[in-house]
Amino acid sequence: MTSVQPETKKIVSVAAPLRKQVTEALREAIVSMEFASGQRLVERDLCERFGVSRTVVREALRHLEAEGLVELVPNHGPVVSTMTSSDARDLYEVRESLESLVAQRCAERATSEQKVALAAALDGVRGAYQTGDLGYELKAKDQFYEALYAGAGNPMIAALLRGIQARAQMLRGYSLQTPGRVERSLEELEQIVAAIQSGNAALARKIAATHVRNAGDAALARLEELDATA
Repeated sequence: MTSVQPETKKIVSVAAPLRKQVTEALREAIVSMEFASGQRLVERDLCERFGVSRTVVREALRHLEAEGLVELVPNHGPVVSTMTSSDARDLYEVRESLESLVAQRCAERATSEQKVALAAALDGVRGAYQTGDLGYELKAKDQFYEALYAGAGNPMIAALLRGIQARAQMLRGYSLQTPGRVERSLEELEQIVAAIQSGNAALARKIAATHVRNAGDAALARLEELDATA
């Protein structure tokens, strides 16, 4: 396994606690696959990369370990978690059930203002997809889902989905790297939003389920390719 290559990328924002900033930056690097699954995360290199102390890096690593993105291997140290095909299938099964229900509830409950916000979030996804920047695409998808959760009016489901968000993002990265998936994903999101705007709850739920299944198929195919070349 390769170690993290030192790259100076100091955190300069003061808008959030330093630990949170480092956690978010490291999370983004992992879910965008800048760090590969199984790759060792060397504290010294991370300190140099982000320009922070070992205490801050260790706190960030502990937080990401709790999210399931980092594993602590005895006598080896922290590494990027490995997502198996079985893990991915289980996660997509949960996502399909919850996200399809969220889309249904959004079609039933969203206010006019929330529908406008959802359409704006879709525009954000469309713009992000045109850049080809995976990190930007993932952030835009997060904002889209936040708008979807808000319109659904069910904080419990939203909390459950946020709880699996980090590992879901990692799989989303695999999915979006599949040729043709970005275009198909955008079409599916547009259909979901159109169904919600028209108040067709059954159709919104059906398309949302299809969207997650298609994303799952793409991610699993990418995982199998990586396994074959490992």
